[in-house]
Amino acid sequence: MVRVTPGAARSGIFGPVDVGEGRTALAVKVAAPPVEGAANEALIALLAKELKVMRSALSLVSGTTSRLKVVRVADCPLPRIAAWAAHWPG
Repeated sequence: MVRVTPGAARSGIFGPVDVGEGRTALAVKVAAPPVEGAANEALIALLAKELKVMRSALSLVSGTTSRLKVVRVADCPLPRIAAWAAHWPG
């Protein structure tokens, strides 16, 4: 799960954040505004770059219009995702 903040000064991943009800998400800020899916596209582009996969390997499972989103990652070995996620313990 990721928590997206659109319209940020700069795009980036800022580590885990408590989103309530015992849940944790990865805080992601994107410079794109929350207009016509621009922030969602920026999120997909940022995660694809970070995970070194094609953008088409990522899709939003839920949260299209919400700050909290679930992203599906296809065609990326689990060890690579685990190693990447280890950068943000929490």
